[in-house]
Amino acid sequence: MGLFGKKKEETASCCCGGNCTPETMAKAEAAKAATGIKVLGSGCAKCNALEEATRAALVELGMDTTIDHVTDFTQIAAYGVMTTPALVVDGKVVSYGKVLKKDEAKALIQKARG
Repeated sequence: MGLFGKKKEETASCCCGGNCTPETMAKAEAAKAATGIKVLGSGCAKCNALEEATRAALVELGMDTTIDHVTDFTQIAAYGVMTTPALVVDGKVVSYGKVLKKDEAKALIQKARG
């Protein structure tokens, strides 16, 4: 029984709408191992702003400007990210929960890639 004597409702879905099957989680874990730059987020304005700042940073660094924008919540959860947007460099989360400026993204990319 829940609060006020009402029967507590059981929900069968999880935060990703029931997509957390062993197969989808295994695919998400495998995708983490890939090298490259990724922006994690729903595709909102903040996520797009982070992608643009990151792209500008990569241009200044003379690096490949290919950025994967991951919108699948199963894959985002596999990185342990709960607050987006997030920036991933070569499989490592280097920032989450904020829109980086170009110079901030540049410094994080340089640090991650040594």
